[in-house]
Amino acid sequence: MARFLSQAWLDLHLAAAVGLPERSGATARVQHVVTGTPDGEVRYFQSLVDGRVSEVGLGDDAGADVTYLQTYAAALEVARGEVGADVAFMRGRLKVTGDMGKVMDLMPLTTSGEYRSLVAEVSAQTEY
Repeated sequence: MARFLSQAWLDLHLAAAVGLPERSGATARVQHVVTGTPDGEVRYFQSLVDGRVSEVGLGDDAGADVTYLQTYAAALEVARGEVGADVAFMRGRLKVTGDMGKVMDLMPLTTSGEYRSLVAEVSAQTEY
């Protein structure tokens, strides 16, 4: 089991994403900022290239195209697959800054059945 928002949890995403199909154009560097966690603010990043996760890590990505800002409660909902990031955004529980075009480029990936399966797989191995 990997602790939520830990490097081990991010590594689970990287391993689970190996099987995702290529999605041409779904490319972006995403900075995540989660506030109000038991450990304070947590910052991590993901790099996606044509729909595949190519890099993850704790900390900041100076080259991020977009930043997702959310509370711990909202991040839990997304991580557990209770809502997608798109729904969290529409409900005002996920704030986005940066290149909105990149966010739109990622939507075919993040709303796909394959991605929902990845979220479920990682969630089953996560200690919340």
